[in-house]
Amino acid sequence: MMRHPETLAMAAEIALAALAAGMLVTMVRLVKGPTLTDRVIALDVIASLGVAILGVLAIRFDQSTLLQPAVVLALVAFLGTMAFAHYIEKRTML
Repeated sequence: MMRHPETLAMAAEIALAALAAGMLVTMVRLVKGPTLTDRVIALDVIASLGVAILGVLAIRFDQSTLLQPAVVLALVAFLGTMAFAHYIEKRTML
């Protein structure tokens, strides 16, 4: 039972704004680089911020169905990061 739904809504809006700002800053790092490792880390951070945004939206709108795509995104991001790490490791060994 929520006692102050307007407070929760305001906190969610603030959190979404902060996550969106983080997403923009991370996209700058993704574009600028300068190395492949920087870009891989930026992609991982963007995926993590996407998971956080879905989580905040699930809380804000009281929709637990938004948590399923968040879990899928987290798993795909993890697998992608592991694949990139494997590629970078193989590339540096040559």
